[in-house]
Amino acid sequence: MFDLLKRKQNRVIEDPPFVKFLFGDARMSILWLVVRVWLGLQWVNSVTGKLANPGWTDTGEALRGYWMNAVAIPEAGRPPISFDWYRDFIQSLLDAQAYTWFAKLIVIGELLVGVALIIGAFVGIAAFFGALMNFNFMLAGSASTNPVLFIAALSLIFAWKIAGFIGADYFLLNLIGTPWNRKKFKEEGSNQKIPAAR
Repeated sequence: MFDLLKRKQNRVIEDPPFVKFLFGDARMSILWLVVRVWLGLQWVNSVTGKLANPGWTDTGEALRGYWMNAVAIPEAGRPPISFDWYRDFIQSLLDAQAYTWFAKLIVIGELLVGVALIIGAFVGIAAFFGALMNFNFMLAGSASTNPVLFIAALSLIFAWKIAGFIGADYFLLNLIGTPWNRKKFKEEGSNQKIPAAR
């Protein structure tokens, strides 16, 4: 059985050509430029109102109110949070008065994600943290634009190799590589494909 598993470890399953082209060909970086700048602007627009609001930047009262509404269970109808474990998690944050520092963390996180996406720096990482925030907002019962932003962020995570090609990642990935492969990337051929990390 171990021999069978060992042989299967060496097997490579190729992605479909369309997926390779969409998420790995530098010519598609124009599409990802539009997606990431749009998504970055959504984050910057979201944080702009919070930066001027002491309820977010000083006391955390704005986040406290949001969490209190989220954990409330109405007498009739559905509660905003569908999962008890997540309601318990938010309630524990309320009980610990974590909103006093967590609100600042959200403001800083939204700003950093937005700026990183706009300039194209560490796009995959920025998109991951943006998706994580969207996911938590959805778990807390705030659908709004979060599902669309979540899908856009997931797409940028899949396209991380080329999403910042027209941006700071062109230089950053060439300069520092990736955590799992410190080799500098090289352009190949006329279509300038960026090779996958090995």
